[in-house]
Amino acid sequence: MNHRPVLSVQNVSKRFGGLVAVRDLSFDVANHEMVGVIGPNGSGKTTMMNMISGLYRPSAGRISLRGRRLSDLPAQKIAREGVGRTFQLVRLLSGLSVLENVKAGAVFGHRRRWGRDAEDFAHDMLDRVGLDGLSDAPISSLTYIDQKRVELARVLAGEPEVLLLDEWLAGLNPTELETGIELIHALRDEGRTVVLVEHVMDAIRALCDRCVVMSAGKKIAEGTPDDVLSDREVIRAYLGDDDA
Repeated sequence: MNHRPVLSVQNVSKRFGGLVAVRDLSFDVANHEMVGVIGPNGSGKTTMMNMISGLYRPSAGRISLRGRRLSDLPAQKIAREGVGRTFQLVRLLSGLSVLENVKAGAVFGHRRRWGRDAEDFAHDMLDRVGLDGLSDAPISSLTYIDQKRVELARVLAGEPEVLLLDEWLAGLNPTELETGIELIHALRDEGRTVVLVEHVMDAIRALCDRCVVMSAGKKIAEGTPDDVLSDREVIRAYLGDDDA
C-alpha cells in the first residue's frame, strides 16, 4: 500500500461558542486506504466529516488533500477538489428522477462531465450500485436502501479522490445491511480511498484497514480494527467504567 497521505487532518478543532465539539484531532489517510472513524454518539465524528467536506470551517488546524489546503474553502470548491460524501440522512433532489440525481453528481463533481457524457456516466454509476433499471423512477418510489444507493451513485459520479461515508449503513435491516456491506467492500476492492463513519462493528472489522476512535471530541486510539476494539480505553468509552 502506498502510505503517502491523500487526506491529512492536522490538529483540527471545532468550537461552537463554549462547546468544543472536536479537539486537536490529527490523522492521515493513505491512497487506497479505508479508514473507519468510530466512537460513541456525540464524540464529534460527524462534525469532523462536516469540516473535511466544508460544511463547517475548523476553528483551528489544517485539513489538506494531497497537500492542497481545504480548510479555508467552501463546500462546493472542496467537492471539485475531489472530496465526495454521503450523509446520515439521505439528501436527494426529490423533484428529479433517479438518473437526473446521479447526473447532477457528474456535472458538479470533481471531474465535470456534460451532456451525453454525463448521462452515460450516470448510467454507469447506477449500474455500479445495481440500480440502472430504475433510472427513470421518481425518488419517492424508492425503498430506503435504494435511496442510499442513489446517493452513493451520485457521489461516485463526481469521481472523488476521497469518499466520505457518514453512517451509510445506518437504518438498514439485516438483509439490506448485508447488501450494503458487500457494496462498500466492492469499493474497497476497487482501491478507492474512503473515510467511513460507522456504528456497525461487523462492518468496521470487515471493511477497514485502520480505525480512528473518538470520544468527547478527542482521538483516544488509532490502529487496526482488532487492536482498537480490544483497547480498554475504547471499551470504557463505549460501555462506561463499570461495564469496561
